[in-house]
Amino acid sequence: MNKLLIGATKSSPKVSLDAETGLLEIEGKSYPENASKFYAPIFDWIKEYLKGPVAGSIQLNLEIIYLNSSSSKILLNLFDMLDDAARRGHEIVINWRYHEENETAFECGEEFAEELTTAKFNLVKIPAE
Repeated sequence: MNKLLIGATKSSPKVSLDAETGLLEIEGKSYPENASKFYAPIFDWIKEYLKGPVAGSIQLNLEIIYLNSSSSKILLNLFDMLDDAARRGHEIVINWRYHEENETAFECGEEFAEELTTAKFNLVKIPAE
């Protein structure tokens, strides 16, 4: 399975998905004009990865500086999919990284964490420089 790499734009995050390591990273601002269209290849890649013979653990590192409501809904769907995979026996760890001065990102992470029942969700504070 190939890596999926998507470069950041002014309104969409950088994405890196690596099947060899199970490491998924999404970083930056997320307010694309069409969030469903932007995130569709990410959902497809993860679904395919979870079917594969080497599928096991996934570590998702998110560092979202800003997101709009449609991106928030998409991320909830992503977390639901990963939580379902955790219930089926996959080891799923989600690290929500936020800058300590970004209270909104922290609160958003807290709300996302409440939605999960099986996948592990960590709030990871990035200290101010």
